[in-house]
Amino acid sequence: MVAQVSFRVSDCPEILVALGANLPRADETPSATIRAAVESLADEDFRLVAASPLYRTPCFPPGAGPDYVNAAAVFCGPDAASEVLSRLHRVESAFSRERVERWGSRTLDLDLLAVGDRVCPDAVTVRQWIDLPLAEQTRATPEQLILPHPRLQERGFVLVPLADVAPDWRHPLLDVTVREMCEALPEEARAGITRL
Repeated sequence: MVAQVSFRVSDCPEILVALGANLPRADETPSATIRAAVESLADEDFRLVAASPLYRTPCFPPGAGPDYVNAAAVFCGPDAASEVLSRLHRVESAFSRERVERWGSRTLDLDLLAVGDRVCPDAVTVRQWIDLPLAEQTRATPEQLILPHPRLQERGFVLVPLADVAPDWRHPLLDVTVREMCEALPEEARAGITRL
């Protein structure tokens, strides 16, 4: 799944989305589900700018289920971040996503990573979530939308595909690009990530 659209959208912010699945849906493989989800986002007024190839990635956290298929995409769409998130959740529901367990297996996961260079709700709150220790990450869930996604700089399964479609996007608080974050990943964060 490599899709590059010939236009660059200047009238709306880049919406960065990570896509993942590790459970089949009906007769669809996770790969087919991700491809179909990208297409169905057009029904929610998202215009595809670029989509990465698909990658097989080890389940996170380790041992929590089957390996994932992951990808990343850049869209142009609704301007309000809360509306973007609402529409992503609507597509997840249409693909039988059930929110039972944090970081549990799923038929489809659409993570909103960033909307342009917006920081939501504010820099102090985002920093608190970025600095949250791993042990607390498994228990704590933010009550509001946090942008940029507070874990994106740590996750190879997000950064490797994202580097295919948005290598020059710069984190507004960390002041590093996706390419730089990807290059800075420890080897264990990249281990087992293979292009399909």
